[in-house]
Parts: sequence; structure tokens; C-alpha cells
Amino acid sequence: MSFFCNFQSDRCPGQINGNPLNGLCEKVCVQVKKVFDACMQQSQLNDIVLDITNLTPENPTYPLTFISAKSTTSKGVISNLLIEPLPERNNSARVRADVTIPVSVAYVDAAGIEGAAIASVTVTKDVILNVPSASIMPYDIEAVVSLVSTLGTYTSLNQFTIDACISIVLKVVMDVELLIPSYGYTAIPPCQEYTQEVCAGFFELPMYPE
Repeated sequence: MSFFCNFQSDRCPGQINGNPLNGLCEKVCVQVKKVFDACMQQSQLNDIVLDITNLTPENPTYPLTFISAKSTTSKGVISNLLIEPLPERNNSARVRADVTIPVSVAYVDAAGIEGAAIASVTVTKDVILNVPSASIMPYDIEAVVSLVSTLGTYTSLNQFTIDACISIVLKVVMDVELLIPSYGYTAIPPCQEYTQEVCAGFFELPMYPE
């Protein structure tokens, strides 16, 4: 069982059938991260230089042949953040930052041994976002990132030059205590154990052909 494996309960997440007010029992204060604004930019960047470190296994036979590169986490590291309010646009600001994406690189060395290493790609972003008005609680700028590359060349010692597809979502967020309507505590169904039914399908066969 799970929430979405035919577990019938009005205290489980899922689609609402009938009157959505039916079953509401209280107003609940929850601590959440509220997103005030967000935007996404997707682009292909060429001639990105990757300086790789932490080669595994160590001491490969050079030169290396690039196989692929991909981001290792969805959380980008923001640095050099600069937020400039735009007087002509209410609650808007120019947000400039460097977003660093941790990357895992796969390669093959000259002896035909596959290896892996780590690197990072830093992209500068300059966008307009809506920011909250002044308050006691501060807001943060976060980045959700993704990078993938299958095209690259070995250009120097422990260095690749690649073309990559990059997606970056910049978000204005704040930890808040939010008041929401509640249907009460969630009913947690028992887990359904996974078993490989060796005879599934066989026992359903008729004794004799039709």
C-alpha cells in the first residue's frame, strides 16, 4: 500500500472528490519555505573549461578521452550576490550572482580504463525578480541547477573543454510560518512488500485450452 495504491481514506493526499470544504477541521500553522518569485533559464554553453580533480582511479594513463559530464546535485552554490531594487518597478530587483554547479566527469584513459573525476561550472546570472517588502525576516536567493554534456575534448593536463546544456532556476525564498486549512493528520497506510511472483500468470491459465 501507499497513498496512491488504492488506499481509500479522506485523510490521505490525492484528488478531492465532491465539496472541498467537506472534512475541513482546523486552521494549521506550518513552518515552510515560501517561494515569492522564481524564473528559469536554459541555455547551451560552449567551450566550458573543466579542471578536474579527485581522479578515480588515481594516476590514469594520459591522454584522457571525454565520455560525459553531469551535475551531481540540484542545489547550486550562489556567490557574489548583488540585489539592486528597481524604483520604477514595485517590489522588483535586479539580481546578479555567480551560480556554481558541482559536476561529475566520466572519461576513459589511454589504457582503456574508465575513470571519474569532479569539477565545477560557474555561470553568471543577471535577472529581474520580485522580492518581498522590508520585514524582520530576511529572504534568500536559491538556485536549482542541472547540467549535462556528452561532447568534450581533452585540452590540457586534467582539463576538458566541453559543450553543455544547463538549466538554472533562481528563486526568492523565505522560511515562514504559514496558516493553511487542514483536514487533520494524514492516515499512513501499511507498506506493500515487494515480492517477485514467480508463478504469476501461470496459475491464471485454464486447465485446458479453449
